Amino acid sequence: MKRVEARYTLKDFRLFKSQVLAWSQQFESVVWLDSNHHQEKHSQFEAVLAFGENSHLKSDFHNAFDKLKRYQSEVNDYIFGYLGYDLKNDVEELVSENEDNLGFPDLYFFQPKKLLFISDHTVTFKYLHTFRDEIATDFELISNFTLNTLEENTSNSNIKLRIHKDTYLQKVSTILNNIHHGDLYEVTFCQEFYSENTNINPLKVYKNLNEISKAPFATFLKINELYLLSASPERYLKKTGQKVISQPIKGTAKRSNSKTEDNKLKDNLKKNPKERAENIMIVDLVRNDLSKISVKGSTEVEELCGIYSFLQVHQMISTITTLIPKEIHPVDIIKNTFPMGSMTGAPKIAAMKVIEKEEETKRGLYSGSVGYFSPLGDFDFNVIIRSILYNQKKKYVSFSVGGAITSLAIPEKELEECLLKAKAMREVLI
Repeated sequence: MKRVEARYTLKDFRLFKSQVLAWSQQFESVVWLDSNHHQEKHSQFEAVLAFGENSHLKSDFHNAFDKLKRYQSEVNDYIFGYLGYDLKNDVEELVSENEDNLGFPDLYFFQPKKLLFISDHTVTFKYLHTFRDEIATDFELISNFTLNTLEENTSNSNIKLRIHKDTYLQKVSTILNNIHHGDLYEVTFCQEFYSENTNINPLKVYKNLNEISKAPFATFLKINELYLLSASPERYLKKTGQKVISQPIKGTAKRSNSKTEDNKLKDNLKKNPKERAENIMIVDLVRNDLSKISVKGSTEVEELCGIYSFLQVHQMISTITTLIPKEIHPVDIIKNTFPMGSMTGAPKIAAMKVIEKEEETKRGLYSGSVGYFSPLGDFDFNVIIRSILYNQKKKYVSFSVGGAITSLAIPEKELEECLLKAKAMREVLI
């Protein structure tokens, strides 16, 4: 479907980013993707805003990937949306029977009427032809939009743990027993933090979370009364032409205000045998997933166990690349690798069965993915971690954190890592 383009020079792209996100709150469907100026070498823009539905696809997990495949092919345009973790049940014979208090559909994509791509110095409007006459007006409205002080509109969130300490330690011990018996090698075990009867200002919470995290795959998603406020540092999968890359994260260390201590923590993470083992196991899993649909011999590990620093934590990240035959549909690439190995474990199916048994809430959108398809069939999707989920109608706020359990895991240390990952979300909600 043809889009009309117009480009404008920006005097202050950071101010414009704040203005356009605040201005977009009037629309019912919004996806905002922000790289936070990381200049990550695989990124193509600083930020993108998609808003206003021309059409949409909403589905539970039943035949979800086939529906998405048809929708993406028929629309033949940009579509933005998300893949919930429980689409695993469409890929394998699995179930999701745990409690769900959020109520996000398993899959949601929409074709935006209006798109904005922001770089350091320019903004490019890509509007459907029907709305071409609104571009200049919208640019003027956004540029002159007054950023009022965000109202509090946030009750003190009484954050509770779904799995309390003793139960958590016992569950990790049970998973360790499974690993020691040879049933599996690694399980990403997660737990929910939640608050009921809570009103928050989603934009304010997102802006505060983003300010203290500055993550390269940050997302603000709004679908009617459902919100995702994400400070994700992780890319799931990106396709450009025939090239596909995956960048799983496994391995976390805290930051320090002391430069000497911070460098020591970073170096310790790099050398930590447990963290490296976690990462390498997931790299092998991703390579195996991709090799099923790749050009033979094209799958490579571009970087193994690289250490990257973010405002809250140091992370261990690997990059895997491959080439996909032209005849393979882009949705089939995702279907063959979903859910991402960094959020399941290995072997993947066995790990997902243990996850369903030991976790006490349905993951839903958490550990799923938000992103977009281009008209050419290229795509880019993140991993939904370090994220707050909010059902405004139910007044229910939730965020989940987890860690990889391997044979070297110590239950108390795993709990400590979870609390470290939860720190930023707790700070902006309390």
